Amino acid sequence: MVIRKVDSNQAEIVAALREVGATVQPIHEIGAGCPDLLVGYHGYNYLIEVKVPGSERHLTRLEAEWLGQWEGQAAIAATPEQALDIIGAAWRPEWRDVYLAMHKADAQAAP
Repeated sequence: MVIRKVDSNQAEIVAALREVGATVQPIHEIGAGCPDLLVGYHGYNYLIEVKVPGSERHLTRLEAEWLGQWEGQAAIAATPEQALDIIGAAWRPEWRDVYLAMHKADAQAAP
């Protein structure tokens, strides 16, 4: 079994989506280029590929192939704001402190 890498910002994106009432199912372990998150919000489903900021344009070969053949909705998000925009929810300024605190904790935990 291959362990699929989780992008470092996935937890903060998931937290923001759940904060607005979305249901989120991580599906990154499917592999084969399948997006990272299945999100349900107000009766609609969304597929979101999580990328770290600055790498949004760098899809793996499998991700590009998967997204290229998929006939439904699929999008790429590198920030909580982008993920919320994809599902049509509004970013709340008070989440900035949570976002920054998570980044600070990640930076301190890095070797």
